[in-house]
Amino acid sequence: PQAILVESFLSYLGLGVQEPHTSLGALVDAGVNQMEGASWMLLIPATVLASILMCFNFLGDGLRDFFDARRAT
Repeated sequence: PQAILVESFLSYLGLGVQEPHTSLGALVDAGVNQMEGASWMLLIPATVLASILMCFNFLGDGLRDFFDARRAT
């Protein structure tokens, strides 16, 4: 999740993936510029980014708990 967040942040700043490729950070940046007329252009990429980060965090926590050798049985 941290790598995805860093890449999205750099793309939001314009330092990440360049055209013709895209990333969630670039989509959020485009949505910020269109917020008054088309707020869905900001809300959808931001929601997808947050969902992906939460899913990876929950997956990592679950795997850590499953493979933890110190857990009580």
